[in-house]
Amino acid sequence: QVQLVESGGRLVQAGGSLRLSCAASGRTFSSYVMGWFRRAPGKEREFVAAITWSLGTTYYADSVKGRFTISRDNAKNTVYLQMNSLKPEDTAVYYCAAGRLPYLTSMDSNYNYWGQGTQVTVSS
Repeated sequence: QVQLVESGGRLVQAGGSLRLSCAASGRTFSSYVMGWFRRAPGKEREFVAAITWSLGTTYYADSVKGRFTISRDNAKNTVYLQMNSLKPEDTAVYYCAAGRLPYLTSMDSNYNYWGQGTQVTVSS
């Protein structure tokens, strides 16, 4: 049974940094794509970043490009989202997701497993 557990969300001031973690368990993820999504209050869930577990290739939403970095630690089965230069509009619940695909995708329908989410609040 696949489990994704996010952590690291908290209240931070604008301009600050946070690192989110997603601990993955339940199977081998070498042929998976891992993604981060977020849902802001009153808005639809949106794609943030993705990484292929095998090659480590990455893809970002334009809104976070240059500020956020997705990475993975194979030994720890953990995916990270380093978030710098945070803005109030980054406030959202952040979700980790895993898709049974060996390539990058921003479509949430391509992801098969989801974590419970972690709250990130950026104050102005």
